[in-house]
Amino acid sequence: MPQVVRPRFAVLHGTHPAAPLPQRFRSLADREAVEVLHRAARVLVASLPVLTDRLVEALYEQEPGYRAAIDSDRAEVWQEVHHSLRHNVGSLLQPKEFRDAAHRTSRWIGEIRAGQGVPLDAVLHAFRMGGAMVWQDLVDETARRDPDDVRLLVHVAADVWNFVDEHCGIVADAYRQAERRLSWRRENQQRLMIAALLDGTARIADLCEAAAMLGLPEQGRYAVLAVASVRSGGPRQPAPARPRVTLPTALPPDAAPTGAPDAAPAAGPDGPPYAAPATPLWHTGPDAEFAILRLTGEPGDPGELRAIAAALDAPAGTRAGIGSAVDGLAALGDARRLAETALRACPASGGTVVLDEHLPDALVVSSPALGSALADRVLGPLDRLDPSDRDVILETLTAWLDADGSAQRAGARLYCHRNTVLNRLRRFEQLTGRCLTRPRDAVEVSLALAARRLLGG
Repeated sequence: MPQVVRPRFAVLHGTHPAAPLPQRFRSLADREAVEVLHRAARVLVASLPVLTDRLVEALYEQEPGYRAAIDSDRAEVWQEVHHSLRHNVGSLLQPKEFRDAAHRTSRWIGEIRAGQGVPLDAVLHAFRMGGAMVWQDLVDETARRDPDDVRLLVHVAADVWNFVDEHCGIVADAYRQAERRLSWRRENQQRLMIAALLDGTARIADLCEAAAMLGLPEQGRYAVLAVASVRSGGPRQPAPARPRVTLPTALPPDAAPTGAPDAAPAAGPDGPPYAAPATPLWHTGPDAEFAILRLTGEPGDPGELRAIAAALDAPAGTRAGIGSAVDGLAALGDARRLAETALRACPASGGTVVLDEHLPDALVVSSPALGSALADRVLGPLDRLDPSDRDVILETLTAWLDADGSAQRAGARLYCHRNTVLNRLRRFEQLTGRCLTRPRDAVEVSLALAARRLLGG
């Protein structure tokens, strides 16, 4: 223990200014105290195995954080304790020779225990227990040899405990550094695993490990959320930072899916039960951000994804798409592709699209070339009109389809008479050769309008 002896030697060798007579008496007492300390320390060095046994037993009984480590590998813990005691007690006798080794040992223990997940408080408690046991043995050995010498140990008591505190600081610093390294490694492994799952490149053999790492059931139900900023019409730019989208960790009962299991609800802040349908894990893609959503409702419940979409907290202008539900972590690659399709079906101005509720739009964006060809074939004749005239017909056609073919409701939306709506629809039929009462033509017109809206042109 370098701090036990070094300050006293400084006094004995005259490195401090001359002092009055009481200081000389104190210096003589310090020298005698060091000699008493050395005699007792030599006895401790000779009985280190017994001291190690006692400390390991005390740790097992008094420190729960060490109990599992001792049960798992008692011999390993014993060697660690013995190694530490040998260097630390050796520092009482030869501070220069043992100082660096004692520091290295304390750093090594801090790193090892951080890797094993032993709480830092438990490690520090173990060091203080060891210091207390060593000090008590020094006192007991001194009292056994000559009880009058015990009073001399008072002169080195502060230095002994300063030494213990110094090594607690070394252990804590090493523990925290190791913990930061481990945390970074875990986060990096988690990012790589999430990326592999969403890319569909994760091996089947790794799914069990992925489930444990991410805290997700391997055979659970999942969906993927894709998020991006509004699209610009300019040249392609690097993907912007993900909008600050907050996913719901719980849904109020009026928004929760009806099929949520009984075990899912928990008490909310105001008392009503909550359902927790999603646990998000984010991944950055080249053009969008993706979050894994864990679903807890009953399979086939159409309200679950709709409720999550309604509960999203996203800034204005954010585009978001939620893909269809899939079963198991192995299907997350498919879930990501479905989410990307939903995102492509999202309006350029922003909003949230649940794929299951926009399947016709998804068909169009899934094959942009075919969608554009359909739009040109069905709506192309309108492009020969004046743009304002063309836009009026397209707006009327869209309103009529949204009103389920009711000219009355379409007129109310457009603030015009129903006959005006019918006249515009009749003109559309004349220009394009389509008949809106024919189901096949109505489907083609609807898809063509979706292609024009989503793909431009």
